Amino acid sequence: MRKQPLKGKVALVAGATRGAGRGIACMLGEAGAIVYCSGRSTREHPTTTGFYAGRPETIDETAEMVTRSGGAGIPVRTDHLVPEQVEALVARVRREQRRLDVLVNDISEGETHEWKPFWKLDLEKGFRMLRNALHSHIITCRYAAPLMIEGRGGLIVEIGDGDTLDYRATLFYDLVKISVSRLAFAMAEDLLKYGVAAVAITPGYMRTEAMLDHFGVTEANWREGARKDPNFIASETPFFVGRAVAALASDPLVLEKSGGLYSSWGLGREYGFTDIDRSRPDLGRHFDFDAYFKKSSKTGLRWTISRPARVQRRVRTVKRAK
Repeated sequence: MRKQPLKGKVALVAGATRGAGRGIACMLGEAGAIVYCSGRSTREHPTTTGFYAGRPETIDETAEMVTRSGGAGIPVRTDHLVPEQVEALVARVRREQRRLDVLVNDISEGETHEWKPFWKLDLEKGFRMLRNALHSHIITCRYAAPLMIEGRGGLIVEIGDGDTLDYRATLFYDLVKISVSRLAFAMAEDLLKYGVAAVAITPGYMRTEAMLDHFGVTEANWREGARKDPNFIASETPFFVGRAVAALASDPLVLEKSGGLYSSWGLGREYGFTDIDRSRPDLGRHFDFDAYFKKSSKTGLRWTISRPARVQRRVRTVKRAK
């Protein structure tokens, strides 16, 4: 593979402030891409309300990390729940680059989760989760997709949680994560004839900035966190899912994966990339999700994803429309 297979490509990472979004932006930069890093937290306007209030991460810092990684990072302050701001962001990408090759939606629900039966949940908090993590993704895709369609190719990535359709213990959290994956499935149907792929990807157990703080560790001594949670030993940096996205974006046959739900560890096995510490994290081998969800299902029913026995050969990405 070429050292920078995405050289000359343009990406937009919505929700690039921290966590997976930051890791993805940086690894797209490592692959040579120009990366627009959008979000609400900047040095001039730090986060002061909500779930991430007081956290130091900003899109400015992410953009600088993208550039240091080998790409070109461009921070753009954007509230992705405001259609006019998203429209202006895409218009800027069009004006400055005349193309968009990769769109990543990583804006999260931004709320603490209530692990209660649905009839005891806070409705306003739940609806806010849906607005933050679902409405924002739809708005962003609505305005970004036409630019990608004009180029007759590209990749939309929805970042979710889990590569199964099993119940995630509480209603609103389940709806958010399943719906984000379903977005990729639905958009793939509309986009196929235009050569644009849409996929959903789940990271593994990520050592995000907030998670390292939670365990009272740093990236240098993160293994000590396994004393509190043994599963933390199978964790990965946010850059691992970043390399998963970069691998897909560099794959000329990515359209054959369109509509699918994938994991960082599964894509790591397929494409052979490592985490930035050269490890090969594999949460799927460490933790038996199938056995866990079989045991946790009270009804005994599970929704499953059916994959074709043979890869369907689809239309190839064609040259950009003039």
